[in-house]
Amino acid sequence: MTIAVIGGGLMGVSLSYFLSQAGHRVVLYEASDQIGGLAGTIRLGDVEVDRFYHIILSSDTHMQALAYELGLAGRLRFRATGSAFFHQGRLYPMTTVRDFLTFPPLRPLDRLRLGLTILAAYLHRDWRHLEEIDVERWLVRWGGRRAFQHLWRPMLRAKFDGCFEELPATYIWARLIRTRSTRRGATQQEQAGYLVGGHMTLIRAMAQAITRAGGEIRLRTPVQEVILEEGRVVGVRVDGAAEPCAAAVLTLHPPLVPRLLPGVEGPWVEDLRSWRYLGIVCVLLALDRPLTDYWTIYIADESVPFTGVIETTRYIDPADVGGYHLVYLPKYVTGDSPWLTASDGEILEAWLGHLQRMFPSFQPEGIRHARVHRERYVEPLFPRGAWRRIPPLAPPIPGLFLVNLTQIYPALTNGESLTRHARQAAVAIGKRLEA
Repeated sequence: MTIAVIGGGLMGVSLSYFLSQAGHRVVLYEASDQIGGLAGTIRLGDVEVDRFYHIILSSDTHMQALAYELGLAGRLRFRATGSAFFHQGRLYPMTTVRDFLTFPPLRPLDRLRLGLTILAAYLHRDWRHLEEIDVERWLVRWGGRRAFQHLWRPMLRAKFDGCFEELPATYIWARLIRTRSTRRGATQQEQAGYLVGGHMTLIRAMAQAITRAGGEIRLRTPVQEVILEEGRVVGVRVDGAAEPCAAAVLTLHPPLVPRLLPGVEGPWVEDLRSWRYLGIVCVLLALDRPLTDYWTIYIADESVPFTGVIETTRYIDPADVGGYHLVYLPKYVTGDSPWLTASDGEILEAWLGHLQRMFPSFQPEGIRHARVHRERYVEPLFPRGAWRRIPPLAPPIPGLFLVNLTQIYPALTNGESLTRHARQAAVAIGKRLEA
């Protein structure tokens, strides 16, 4: 039977791969001219680089197993990395235990309580209990008001475009768990990795496996409608023509689903429309020299418009990206943010001005390429209790399946959680179709 998978991002390609390996014939429909979505690449001169930043942590066992499964083990690379905080005009390393224990903006008692915060998150197992506690109250309870004001509050405001009041403690719990999972040894230094060629190396390998298994990948092919007869899926409409299928899997963000189901109404459809998302505005700089010694700098300074400084070539060998040193400057935004509609020139002027202030030795003439990328849908917002509204895999239409980012909660949005969820969803869909 033919399964139509709609949406060719990392989730859609992974799902199509797992379904095809289970013996299903898959047709993957992607509206743009490239698969990969947010994991896609752009060309800078003669080299392809990631549009947005990606990482494979040493604890990302599913991504690594998938790379081995696809014969890509030889293209995995790992190295020790470091991180830092930018606070009140100064940069503070936060790479080792020593850095943590001597963090100057906090008093000794504050540092101790910050350590207790991380320990409390690591020992906590029932994340649903954390859903009933707002993130500020939980962080102040464990770390104190001073640590919250100096560290957590500015970072939360930056991440959520100024508004985090409805956020549950689950948010910070999931991030502390992921960060803790990759630290090793007495110094607790992070291990970070990548695939040579980026996540697109994995995506292209899965695409080749899909076609070898008899599936199709159709680019520049937006699906206009999922066709229903007698209440069940019988096909999809493309360029005005009906194409039959036994099932349709939508990997689109929930607010984008109802337009493919004209005439279908009900509480579950209205709930799909109601999901709110964070978007992103991200400046990519390809430099001729390193900017810092750190792969990520967390910004605890509300005057800086971007959320962090991510220098991926602290763990990616510059030789694998044309000799460039890649720096990403993201800002997460809500749908009404003026930055989403600002011109590239306005964004670059603001971003580079603040980067110069943060790093006086930064030389703009060292910029070889500068790109501004925007995406409206990046990460679903989960106010307290929203996990109860997560759309089910199988809505009340036979043959229709939904596989999207909301369903990975409380895991974070990254390659590890997306590919793992796609594998699990493929198994569940296969069982329902065989029933």
